[in-house]
Formats: sequence, C-alpha cells, structure tokens
Amino acid sequence: MPEPTSLSENRPSMLARLMAGIAEHAPNVTAGPIDDTLNPDEPGHPEYHRRQRAEFALTRWTAAVPYRYQDATATHPAITAWADRAADDPRAAGFLVLTGTIGTGKTHQAYGALRRIAETGPRRFEMLATTAPDLYGRLRPGGSDKGTEHELKRLCQIPLLLLDDLGTEKLSEWTEEATYRLINDRYNQCLPLIVTTNFPVRDPDGAPDLVTRLGDRLASRLAQAATVVHLDGPDLRRTFRSAG
Repeated sequence: MPEPTSLSENRPSMLARLMAGIAEHAPNVTAGPIDDTLNPDEPGHPEYHRRQRAEFALTRWTAAVPYRYQDATATHPAITAWADRAADDPRAAGFLVLTGTIGTGKTHQAYGALRRIAETGPRRFEMLATTAPDLYGRLRPGGSDKGTEHELKRLCQIPLLLLDDLGTEKLSEWTEEATYRLINDRYNQCLPLIVTTNFPVRDPDGAPDLVTRLGDRLASRLAQAATVVHLDGPDLRRTFRSAG
C-alpha cells in the first residue's frame, strides 16, 4: 500500500507558481540591484545609534547642571582636547584642573567639558557635580541619610565627577583626609575628575597654593595625573553686570 502524501507534496507553492509564471511571460527580465546601504537616519547605522546615545547623555547632563550653566560650552583648546580624550578613553584621560582667579570662567568651561563628552554619545554617561563645601557637608556625620561611607563610595565610583571651588573650604585635618581619599581613589581607578580652584597647584614664589591648602600628598596626585589649565583675564561676572 503506497504511503499517503499531502497536497503540499504534489502541488507547487504559491510563490513557486508565481515565479514560474513570471519566468514564462518575461524570460529576459532579471532582478534589479538591491540598495542595502545603511542610512544614518535609520536603526542599524552606527551614527543613528550614536545620536540616540548623545540625546540621552545630554538629557542627563541638563538634569545635573545648574540653570546658570545650561549654555556652557568648552572653548579653550586644552579643555576641549581633554574632553575628547575622556570621551574616547575615560581611563586614559586623567584629571583636568582649571585654575585662575574668581570670575575667569572656570566653572563654565568645566560644565562645557562635560557637555562635550555627552555630545559624543558615549555608551555610558553618568556625572555628578558638586562644590567643595557641599561635598564636605555631604560627607560629615548626619550630612546624608545613607551615611558618609556610602556617599564617599558614590563619589569615588561615578564615571565623571566635577569638584568645583576646591580650596575654598575651611581647612582641617578632616577635610584634608576626606579630599585625599576621594582624589586618591579616583587616581588609582584611573577615573576622570574635573577640579576648579582659585589657587595654583604649586606656586614657585611661595604664594598660597593647593599644596599649602590641602597638603603635599593631594597636590602631588593632582600634579602627576592632571592636565592643568590656567584661565586668566578680568572677572567676567563683573563685566556682565557692568554691561547690563
């Protein structure tokens, strides 16, 4: 007794009949070229996904930046070069220390550097910005519901950290030790750090500097691992008020 067969085994598929009909009625027609070039505006293209990451990163940047600095843009060549290195390979960028007197645009340039990193569309963008006084307030007993060690660990591990106005805090053995732990941990982990300060890292003429303010151990770490950029000029805050 012969084996049963199904209809699909005896009859060509609909697609096969369609293709056979086309071949019979148009034997000289061949398939045209297929354009499978990736479009930068469509999913699948690297540029499309970079733009998506950049949009997400800029949203995070905007949420972390004070309103006054929402238009911050890095313009100094050394600062933009550091930001590009940090975007390309964060662990190879080192620290960025911006020195200069009050009102020379250090904070603006610092936030601008973080914005430039966000605009590249990094695969991971997390940042935290704080002033030195706020930092110590957070690390003091009772300064955080989660505890001092939790806050310090977060500051040590955040991918991008801005420490603004370093050296303006009241000096004490505790502030020196807390700052050293933070900077030394980021130094050992090769994580980027941006510092702004009114003091030079080291002053050859013996004027107040970060060595006298924070101790030689800390200044040594900054000097060894940092790109130091000095910003000078008039107090921009006074200039803008005068122009108004």
